[in-house]
Amino acid sequence: MRIVIAGGHGKIALLLAQSLTRRGDHVHALIRDPDQAADITATGGVPVIYDMERDTPADLAAAVAGSDAVVFAAGAGAGSGAARKYTVDLNGSVQLADAAAQTGVARFVQISTMGAGSPPAAGTDEVWAAYIDAKTRAEEDLRTRDLDWTILRPGRLTDTDGNGLITLGPPPIPRDSVPRADVAATLASILVADNTFRRTLELVSGSQPIDSAVAAI
Repeated sequence: MRIVIAGGHGKIALLLAQSLTRRGDHVHALIRDPDQAADITATGGVPVIYDMERDTPADLAAAVAGSDAVVFAAGAGAGSGAARKYTVDLNGSVQLADAAAQTGVARFVQISTMGAGSPPAAGTDEVWAAYIDAKTRAEEDLRTRDLDWTILRPGRLTDTDGNGLITLGPPPIPRDSVPRADVAATLASILVADNTFRRTLELVSGSQPIDSAVAAI
């Protein structure tokens, strides 16, 4: 498969690219900083310079054309303000879905978060509330699309080693943490699993092997 990952320099995206290239897929990772290109190359992927806040829809369509799947792994990141949650976490997903539809790429996997789909709790920090709202609206946009989409909502992310054991299912599932490595491995499995099309799934650490958990959806 030829797979485009938006937000290609994120921690999950780098782990995913490495997993995909090891199994023989071709990964094109969208990054906005040319200094990050070496990190993409180290995974076996191809760096593609694209800034979703500045470049044109035509540029994005050109990057996506000819792919078998796209993964939206972008995020404004820690330290960003509320406004960038909308320009990156929401508008970036919308732009990628537009490009996929325009170029005939049906498979779209979106990384969201547990908590999306519900209003933030009263008293929630303004930036976190914007993040949840942006992710919720990105999910809602994707569900209107005639694409083979899957929305994955991981729990609290950690950088501990993955063990390949998860709990995966439709919401709600009890909140817990999950290593980024296991999120990446789950995404790799989901990408080729047509039983996950048009499903919203939540993910935390658990007791079921990843491929078995995906197959059981």
